[in-house]
Amino acid sequence: MNKYELCVVYNPSLDEEAYANAQEGVKSVIERFGGTVENVDDWGKRRLAYEIQKLREGVYNFVVFTGSPEAPVEIEKRMRIMDNVLRYLIVKVEE
Repeated sequence: MNKYELCVVYNPSLDEEAYANAQEGVKSVIERFGGTVENVDDWGKRRLAYEIQKLREGVYNFVVFTGSPEAPVEIEKRMRIMDNVLRYLIVKVEE
């Protein structure tokens, strides 16, 4: 099992309930493909370096999880079609 960090930037116009549902959706995708969520770090609303979909801000969320080497590919496939996710990035954490 490898350790990964997932950075997700959500749409800032989400209300609290929709934001919580989006976070739970990401966690369920990770767990569906055999991953285990270790830590979730919520950075809140931050200014973006450049506009994305005519938005200047995004809500940042970092998730540290362990999973098989195939898990990031499958997770990225699911993240790509989520409406409330502006950007995402999965990196392998070196021990």
